[in-house]
Amino acid sequence: MNLLKSRTSKFLAVGAIFFTGVATTVIENGNYFEIAKNIEIFTNLYKEVNTYYVDEIDPSTLMKTGIDAMMNSLDPYTGYISETQIEGYRFITEGKYNGIGADIRLIDEMPTIVAPYLDAPAQKAGLKAGDQITAIDGKDTKGRTTDEISAILKGYPGTEVVLTVNRPGQDKPLKITLVRDEVSVSNVPYSGMVSGDVGYVALTTFTRDAGQNVAKALQDLKTEQPKLKGIILDLRGNGGGLLAEAVNLCNVFVPKNELVVSTKGKVKDWDRSFRTQNPPVDTDVPIIVLIDKGSASASEIVSGTIQDLDRGVLLGQRSYGKGLVQNTRDIGYNAKVKMTTAKYYIPSGRCIQAVEYADGKPVDIDDAKRAKFKTRNGRPVLDGGGVAPDILLDHGDASNILQTLDEKHVVFKYVTEWILKNPEVKSPEDFHFTQWDDFIQFLAKQNFDFDTETERLLKDLKEKSKTVGYLAAADIQVLEAKVMAAKKADIAKHQERISDMIEKEIVSRFFYEKGRVKVGLRNDLEIKEAVKLFGDRAKYDSILKG
Repeated sequence: MNLLKSRTSKFLAVGAIFFTGVATTVIENGNYFEIAKNIEIFTNLYKEVNTYYVDEIDPSTLMKTGIDAMMNSLDPYTGYISETQIEGYRFITEGKYNGIGADIRLIDEMPTIVAPYLDAPAQKAGLKAGDQITAIDGKDTKGRTTDEISAILKGYPGTEVVLTVNRPGQDKPLKITLVRDEVSVSNVPYSGMVSGDVGYVALTTFTRDAGQNVAKALQDLKTEQPKLKGIILDLRGNGGGLLAEAVNLCNVFVPKNELVVSTKGKVKDWDRSFRTQNPPVDTDVPIIVLIDKGSASASEIVSGTIQDLDRGVLLGQRSYGKGLVQNTRDIGYNAKVKMTTAKYYIPSGRCIQAVEYADGKPVDIDDAKRAKFKTRNGRPVLDGGGVAPDILLDHGDASNILQTLDEKHVVFKYVTEWILKNPEVKSPEDFHFTQWDDFIQFLAKQNFDFDTETERLLKDLKEKSKTVGYLAAADIQVLEAKVMAAKKADIAKHQERISDMIEKEIVSRFFYEKGRVKVGLRNDLEIKEAVKLFGDRAKYDSILKG
């Protein structure tokens, strides 16, 4: 009875804190009664379930489930950051965290090292891509999520953690001791010349010093080639980051005091305009910005601003369409809430936020439904649903098979086997993948399933035919054979792009992210088109003049 009273009084105290904490805020909104009433209901429900539910409940887990459900009812970018997730949040904003320094993903339901970071504890201790983590400090990893694994592996610099791993090609598990340290991942993994007079800079994320690092890369390229004909800024797959760094990056190429982005939300006192603050590095060098459907948020601020100011040409595919601003606020006990507080508007006045979502992903909006704006030179541009490139390079039907190969880790698994037979690659520049037949045999051995819509429908038809009986087994087999033949033809059709994926994965095992970028440049359609455009200055200028 005393235990029950103790637990009840604690929850009532929590409710009182909630109730008091919202009072000053919600009176201004005119919703005081509704909010206070529902908080009291929530507190009472939480108390009753925790006290009387048949099984023992972890209060923190139960509360987080409720909080996550509440956040999920809002936009995809608003969420709760618990104390255990703070290190991950720090990595997103600063490019740093305390841990072992490795990209870990669930492959075949096992946490697997996908890429150890160069000079990080994982790489120094000898962990390799393909290693499956079966235990951490003697505790089984089976059934754990990647978030849980990451939370366990993160920790104070200088502390030790012992991993038990299964390594491909070895019969016995290995025990590897790592010493945690601060891990820092560069947001500019590579910059260099892609032709005699065209420079290239890859930016992977807008963490701290992104603008400064791109500025340094540009200055180095200008020193290397004083007659620089143009710069390719690669923002493909860059999901964004710090808004301030987007402004800083624009400032590398545009003059001081140029408007880059404005934010507008419900709290008018928080509305702000962000202008460039410093002298630029170069306002004359021609720029081509590469974007794709993975370019989001800060990437869209930069690419959209470059387009709106007619400072450079965009090339690739339409960007993601995230025009929302998130701010984090402390909510106690080292936890935070990251919530959307405003929309951002680039210099032409347009907002590129996608207005429709399906399964948490933006849905393409017909151009007829998007409002029209104009760039500084009077070129028409549209709002909503991302930034459209000036030169569209549509990879068409390649996307489905490439995406499936990536999502099912087929190339990763193949390369893990390939490395066992080929333990050395001398240089990224000289390496070429020539064993296509070997890859095809691997696919057959793996029984690779595209899981395309056609195959899903065929499986459904096969099941229904067992009960309905309109189609005989022989008829189903004929259809399956046709689908299999089409799959083989599809793979052969995209041999060049799949080989490129394989080459990048192989080289990354020996030369890490820098090597991956280097070998990717060699086969990159967008890079080739950008270099070609820089060679036709009249066409480049005509695009910007509209």
